[in-house]
Amino acid sequence: MIEQANDNDITYFAETNFRNERRRFGIKRDDRRRHFYVVGKTGMGKTAMLFNMIIQDIQRGEGVAVVDPHGELVEDLLDFIPPKRINDVIYLNPSDLEYPIAFNILESVDDEYKHLVSSGLMGVFTKIWANMWSARMEYILNNCILALLDSPGNTLLGINRLLVDKEYRKKIVSKIKDPVVKAFWVEEYANYNERFRTEAIAPIQNKVGQFLSSAVIRNIVGQSKSTIDMREIMDNRKILILNLSKGRIGEDNSALLGAMMITKIQLAAMSRVDIPESERKDFYLYVDEFQNFATESFADILSEARKYRLNLIMAHQYIAQLTSVSGGGRVTKVKDAVFGNVGTIAMFRIGAPDAEELIKEFEPYFVEEDLVNLTKYHIYLRLMIDGVASKPFSATTLPPTKIESKGAREKVVQVSRERYANRKSEVEEKIMRWSGLEEMMETSAKEAKLEGDEAIYRANYVTKQMAVKAKDDEHREQEGETGKKEATEISSEKAGKTTAVCDNCGKAVNIKFKPDNKRNVFCKECLKKFKSGEIDADKLLKRNLAQEEVKDDGVIYPQTIKNISQAVGNVSKDRGDNQKVAPGQVVTLE
Repeated sequence: MIEQANDNDITYFAETNFRNERRRFGIKRDDRRRHFYVVGKTGMGKTAMLFNMIIQDIQRGEGVAVVDPHGELVEDLLDFIPPKRINDVIYLNPSDLEYPIAFNILESVDDEYKHLVSSGLMGVFTKIWANMWSARMEYILNNCILALLDSPGNTLLGINRLLVDKEYRKKIVSKIKDPVVKAFWVEEYANYNERFRTEAIAPIQNKVGQFLSSAVIRNIVGQSKSTIDMREIMDNRKILILNLSKGRIGEDNSALLGAMMITKIQLAAMSRVDIPESERKDFYLYVDEFQNFATESFADILSEARKYRLNLIMAHQYIAQLTSVSGGGRVTKVKDAVFGNVGTIAMFRIGAPDAEELIKEFEPYFVEEDLVNLTKYHIYLRLMIDGVASKPFSATTLPPTKIESKGAREKVVQVSRERYANRKSEVEEKIMRWSGLEEMMETSAKEAKLEGDEAIYRANYVTKQMAVKAKDDEHREQEGETGKKEATEISSEKAGKTTAVCDNCGKAVNIKFKPDNKRNVFCKECLKKFKSGEIDADKLLKRNLAQEEVKDDGVIYPQTIKNISQAVGNVSKDRGDNQKVAPGQVVTLE
């Protein structure tokens, strides 16, 4: 691929086509430090040009990071990794659900860089949720992030928990060092009334919760200890490959994760301030479709990355992607940073609106019609040569790299998993333990066990009662008619009545008292006869009954009994044997 040893500091990507004179050319190492910008319509050959440049960097042993929101570019790269560089590859693929790599953007951030982490996250949140973003939402979320940065071991999962969990919030606030941030939580947020607080935090819970509720993202950003160290990757010239395929993890998740990675790379680059500039090794960051990650913090990278040897190669489709809407107007900070800091501009075919913008960079050598009529793999460019921008010229990009595929994809994935990934089950267990769900589940299990024991006890009790009842039924059946009679008597007694026999005619009747041989019993017919005088009183009294009052229920209640026989004799003497005692008549006993 590289023909001469002294060409190692040149990266080839095109050949001249002026008057059919073909000469391959590239860009020097020092000129790449001023960044490389590629723009053009889809399908024109941008990705193929980036692929050729990446392969050269990998073969030369350079440090490389590739951010691909489609996935095809990085998957092709895996097959061309040289055997000697397989151990240098960190392959982050969020769709590899069983082996998530740990990446915690809040981990080990120096005090002077905490505001950069916060602003980087706020920038990507603002970009993605622009339609519902508000100043209050930004204010609260920014204080959440700064509070979590002051408390080691926290992740982005702590945002929603900090807003609603009083005990967790108390723990975090006690560790806050920044007096302004602490004052917000102690004096302001704590004094919000319930209604205002609910309204204020609902949008944050909705959007951040939506991002973190996905297991794909949660298992990556929810691990407190990162398995990848950006500073170590840059200083040791390793290869970081980010497969952020939108089709597999979603557009918002891809943008958020990519922006966080780029922010972490920026922080790692800026931390190189502790070593002399001459000792800082070049690190090349390739970002395809970079408008997905073009936040305002990205503009800061363009402005400051060169001195830290972080060299950007950016590709996208049209210039309007670099602007955003905020406060009713368009924000052009990223666009201004690109055209104000980029050294080399390579342009494939573009649309008329972009031609109006870019013609300023290419006139008087080209006109707008030239810019919109380029064929595939043809470019116009202004190349940085020894720190000076060249005159615009045309060129043709190189065909795909003519090297044999190493078939290293499976080996790269396996090595990357072993070194940088954790098993899904282990990660989810740690997250549950952190969130307190483990204790809740144990408590629920204990309660369920107690409920189960109680249910078993109740079932046994019911079984025993059924057995007792069955024995009783069997016993009653064995008793025959006696048992039936007892059952009938018990049933009648429960109903408030007793079965007896009329003392006059012997007919069975129901009475409200138990026969005691002191009160006489009549059926309805005999009771009528007694009232009408058809039943002889002497015969009744001879049955040891005394009459005081006869009621409708057939009962005669005695008033006084001195001597029943003597009383009957006296009555007979005074009134005669034929005289009868009328119903209700009072008999004087002497």
